[in-house]
Amino acid sequence: MNRKVFQLLADNTYGVLSRISGLFSRRGYNIESITAGVTADPRYSRITIITSGDDEILDQIEKQVEKLVDVRNIKVLEPDESVYRELCLIKVEVTDKTREGVISIANIFRANIIDVSEESMIIELTGNQSKIEAFLGLLGNYNILELARTGITGLTRGTKNVIHLD
Repeated sequence: MNRKVFQLLADNTYGVLSRISGLFSRRGYNIESITAGVTADPRYSRITIITSGDDEILDQIEKQVEKLVDVRNIKVLEPDESVYRELCLIKVEVTDKTREGVISIANIFRANIIDVSEESMIIELTGNQSKIEAFLGLLGNYNILELARTGITGLTRGTKNVIHLD
C-alpha cells in the first residue's frame, strides 16, 4: 500500500467537501486525513487529502477527483518537494509532581502550553507527523485525557507550482 497527499483547489461553495468525500465513500476509498480551508482568494478552498492504496487505485482516485465540477486543480504533494504540517492539541492529566515533567517535554518539542488547571494542561504542538508521534510517545507515561489532531495540510516548496485561478 502506498500513500499519497493530494492537494485540491476547489470552488468555495456549499457542499463541496461533501461531494468530494462522497466520491471517496461511493468508490470505497479510504480518507486517512482531510483538511480544508479558504485560500487567499475567498472564491476557492484548498483541500488536502491523504489516502492510501496501490498505484492503480491512487491513479484512479486522482482522475475521478479531477473530474468533479467543483475541483479546479489537483496535484500530488511529493514529500521532497513539499512542506507538511499538522496541529495537535493534547490535554494531559497532571499533579504537582508530574507538572514539571510534562512542561520539560513540551519545551523540548517547542510546544505551547495554552491552558493550565490544577488537574490538567492543554498543549499545542505543530509539526510533521513524525514529530507529533515522537511527542506523543514521550507522553506515554502520562495520562492523556483528550487528543485532537487537525490532519495534515501542506504546500509545495518554491514558486514554480503555484496555481493562479481567474
